[in-house]
Amino acid sequence: MKRKATNLEPAPKAKRTREQGKDYCDVEAVRDDRGNTVWPAPPKAIQDARAFLKSCASAQEKTLIVPDKDADGLSSGVIILRTLTTLGLEASQIDVHLVTKGSNIHQESERRAMEQKNPKYVIVVDQGSRAGPSVIDRADASSLIIDHHLSDEFPQNALVVSGCHYPPVPTSALLTYEICKALHPDIPRECAYLCAIGTHGDLGTTLKWKPPFPDMTETFKTYSKKVINDAVSLINAPRRTARFDVASAWQALVETSNPKEILSNKRLLQARAEINEEVERQTHTPPKFSKDGKIAVLRIHSAAQVHPVIATRWAGHLQSKALEIVMVANTGYLPGMVNFSCRIARCARSRDPPVNIISSLKAVADLDTTNLVARMGESFARGHKEASGGIIPAAEFEELMALMKVGEKPDPTPGDAVRVRKTVTPQKNNLMNYFNKT
Repeated sequence: MKRKATNLEPAPKAKRTREQGKDYCDVEAVRDDRGNTVWPAPPKAIQDARAFLKSCASAQEKTLIVPDKDADGLSSGVIILRTLTTLGLEASQIDVHLVTKGSNIHQESERRAMEQKNPKYVIVVDQGSRAGPSVIDRADASSLIIDHHLSDEFPQNALVVSGCHYPPVPTSALLTYEICKALHPDIPRECAYLCAIGTHGDLGTTLKWKPPFPDMTETFKTYSKKVINDAVSLINAPRRTARFDVASAWQALVETSNPKEILSNKRLLQARAEINEEVERQTHTPPKFSKDGKIAVLRIHSAAQVHPVIATRWAGHLQSKALEIVMVANTGYLPGMVNFSCRIARCARSRDPPVNIISSLKAVADLDTTNLVARMGESFARGHKEASGGIIPAAEFEELMALMKVGEKPDPTPGDAVRVRKTVTPQKNNLMNYFNKT
């Protein structure tokens, strides 16, 4: 009797479905007493900022714009520049201050450099905020700070518009655009693409523009998202080089009227090629993990600011049930210092409660029984809950790594099954011993 043929084809594998996380704009917004959405910042602060800009334009006094170095900050600065000139401020009255490599506006050297330009109005965008003295030491100078980095402390005597507590938290370019677009009918037409460049620069190239974000349909009909994203890449490239050539990116934005013109800028293309080569050279560093498995740490040594790029790349690849944060530490960017960038691992983005990088870093530092937190300084765990980092002395960074117990094997958890290799007994009745039988 013949046996029926057995179906030897393997059963189809079940498709692995990726968990669908919420889009950036799918969050609970802050509402006022009447139930109205409060976004992108408190209405009073936005109104005061508009009054400041109109006063600045009409005063025809020396005005200093102080943008951050990245696509978000530089785009914000150009939106301010175009708004002021559209409102009538002479271009000759406007100057820009670009912070030097590894520095920030709160350092005394930067405050002196800004003050030497003798401004009557100072507009700071996307620089991050902390408590401190006035932006510059001039009693007759007025300062406006537009920012979205997490902070409840700001320089003294400044008018502040912060979106950090109003989800979906706007980028600085988006916050600046929302402030400025109501001041003149030409602003949306001239600055919408700058808003898109800055927003994609901070929130990623796959962002879905949903309310309360503005409707950018017409902008993306005119300029494709690929054009916007390529412009982001080019604008970010010069400041990442060892030369820290922020000025080239600023000039490219100022001198062009649409993002397509940026794509042919030779200096930006050269800088991007340089950074791509350096990222490829540094990105293969193997990670080590904290003892609890929550933090992956990769160490590199580069004069270029490639640590944020590498952190973002590895955050999209590493996966484990415990992993929450990917940290890339660069010992070559500033002498004697460690510049590090942290990103939430993709596998942890939908965790409940959500991962908070700033809180996690501070919790590790608080394990110290000495004065480590004070010695690390004000530049530790700055930025955003989802993308943070810092600049701290090399010795203190090693102390932080010791507190994380990076490289140590995790303790076995109770109930772990002990794997015992099964011993296979050789078959006694085989061909060789059959013929040896007598």
